[in-house]
Amino acid sequence: MNGNFAARAGRWSAAHWKTAVSAWLAFSVVAIALGSVAGTRMLKQADTAAGGTRKAEQMLKNAGFTDRAGESVLVQSSTQTAGSPAFRSAVGDVVRTVSGLPQVRRVRSPLTAGNAGQLSKDRRSALVQFEIAGDQDKADEKIQPVLDAVAGVQARHKGFTVAEFGFASSTHELNDTLSKDFKRAEYSSVPVTLVILIVAFGALVAAGLPVLLAFSGVLATIGLSALTSHVVAAGDATQSVILLIGMAVGVDYSLFYLRREREERERGHAPREALLNAAGTSGHAVFISGLTVLIAMAGMLFTGNAVFTSIAVGAMLMVAVALIGSLSILPALLAKLGHRVDKGKIPLLGRRAVGESRVWSFVLDRVLSRPALAAVLSGGALVALAVPALTLHTELPSFTDLPRSLPIVRTYEAIQRAFPGAQTPAKIVVAAPDVSSPQVQQAISRFDSRALATGQMFEPISTEVNPAHTVETVSVSLQGNGTNGESAAALRTLRQQVIPSTLGAVDGVDTAVTGETAGTHDFNEQMKSHAPLVFAFVLALCFLLLLVTFRSIVIPIKAVLLNLLSVGAAYGLMVLVFQHSWAEGILGFHSNGAITSWLPLFMFVVLFGLSMDYHVFILSRIKELVDGGMPTEEAVATGIRRTAGTVTSAAVVMVAVFAIFITLRTLDIKQMGFGLAAAILIDSTVVRAVLLPAVMKLLGEWNWYLPRWLEWLPHLDRDGGRTRPRRERAPDAAPALESD
Repeated sequence: MNGNFAARAGRWSAAHWKTAVSAWLAFSVVAIALGSVAGTRMLKQADTAAGGTRKAEQMLKNAGFTDRAGESVLVQSSTQTAGSPAFRSAVGDVVRTVSGLPQVRRVRSPLTAGNAGQLSKDRRSALVQFEIAGDQDKADEKIQPVLDAVAGVQARHKGFTVAEFGFASSTHELNDTLSKDFKRAEYSSVPVTLVILIVAFGALVAAGLPVLLAFSGVLATIGLSALTSHVVAAGDATQSVILLIGMAVGVDYSLFYLRREREERERGHAPREALLNAAGTSGHAVFISGLTVLIAMAGMLFTGNAVFTSIAVGAMLMVAVALIGSLSILPALLAKLGHRVDKGKIPLLGRRAVGESRVWSFVLDRVLSRPALAAVLSGGALVALAVPALTLHTELPSFTDLPRSLPIVRTYEAIQRAFPGAQTPAKIVVAAPDVSSPQVQQAISRFDSRALATGQMFEPISTEVNPAHTVETVSVSLQGNGTNGESAAALRTLRQQVIPSTLGAVDGVDTAVTGETAGTHDFNEQMKSHAPLVFAFVLALCFLLLLVTFRSIVIPIKAVLLNLLSVGAAYGLMVLVFQHSWAEGILGFHSNGAITSWLPLFMFVVLFGLSMDYHVFILSRIKELVDGGMPTEEAVATGIRRTAGTVTSAAVVMVAVFAIFITLRTLDIKQMGFGLAAAILIDSTVVRAVLLPAVMKLLGEWNWYLPRWLEWLPHLDRDGGRTRPRRERAPDAAPALESD
């Protein structure tokens, strides 16, 4: 018998272990080397924008502007005002110092006529504004000498606050923070995972194999991602997602496979026979699980946003690499090692049984004795957790999401207090055949007056014209912090009232608005409009895959509903922690009152895919027992008891890896780590150990119901058969041992 795909892959790898291992090593080394040489092409702002913001960014991109990074130096005193000699001396020192630097252009002093908007209302704060020469995307590489020079001015004027903030300086700080955090997560995830697996397996070699495969797969995928970025540009979060997904699914798949191989050897099978049995059973479950994760990740391609496309490509590459490693390289190594996979046994831990879990047996006995009560209580608890998700509020990441301990964040907040909205202005892009014409300039003047008259927009208002005089930008400060309700209200007033009554009244003028507030609003609107398509794609394809795999219409319906309940509970918990003040007490950092805009949709596809891992693994074992003649009720209890230890170990690995990201300093990554860790914990305990068995017990033989009009579906079992009918079973049929 040829067996299913996983069985054939395992058989070939076991027979050609040298070829398989050599090919994996060559692939990893080549991918890493080529990725390092090629480098990573990152997404630009115009590529990630949505709606009106995207229109504005495209207008700017094609207008021929020199895209320079803007910087501001705050000069502030609690006692002096702009008219005092000491204050003027501090400002003059900043102007002279930055003007003498070769990378600085267009220095604008707040003490020069026409720049009154660079002075605060109380005249105790002033902004010296300038630009960094060259490409904006490379400005962060040139900013350090400027920061050092500004620090020198601060040292010479100790009675003042002299601090810098802008695109280049904040990007420099953000990149440095992300780089250090990613390295810490990378270094932490491997030893943490190894310790958990040592406890799970009780042997160093068995524990080391999944970690070795997962981490080598992560490194290879990062190299592949760098190569593919020249076709699909990478986003800031792509590399973090690859590490997170790679360590999670890579270890999980190897763990499922290795645990089953161990179990088969415990039953008396020779190492090679045990390996082939594991390949045909757990290997097949891993293959189906991997396909569901790939389908889920592919859902992000339907968001219409380049950020999600980048994450989707990186995640799909990682899952594909993890599947290759688990289905071919792992059996090759196991074939070579044989009984030696248990070498390096740890005292006490080395005696751990691979059979049924006592803890989960205790829980299951009580769940299955009162399934209706267990289903109502567990389901009710998850629904209650999901209710806060109805108030979910999202916003794009900003510099305020960085820790307040960073000087750049404190400078940003000081500027915001003195000049509300100055660092997050709305930028109105005005296009016309000749923007310098009297009609357009008069409209811009009316715009300035009308904007300030709303009380929602403030000075400084600045303009810039492109060399061809076809596009002019008008930057105006909005009320609020750039992403809150006040800023959103100001944006509505700007787009719906101020622009239509001024610039929009001139024939031949086209306008669009960009900036942080507009970007957040338009991104959220894009997510709302595309979310149904993403949800429909993921749910429909996963439903079809499970329908064909288990030849039951009840199983996929139940899987979809349970996974949606699990995701909803995770959403609700995130709202409680991050939109309210729970974060301060639980995680020890300040909450910004919102969830990162890209996270809800990202969490849905990731959690749906990862939850399916456990679901498919558990249901495959239950169906295996049912096909062997065991009654459904007994198969549910036996299957979950036999898989509970593996699922628990896999979940602990995932939760631990995800929890590492909570310790990182950027808020969006903290939220991602917390949300995924909480969701997997909920899914692997409440859903898989309580709700799933309770519902399956209540449904009984209905679990395997397939309408007659679907009987044409292929019958895929772990032996690769396609048309074998399920035998009739008497209710009191004796349990059958698993066999191949």
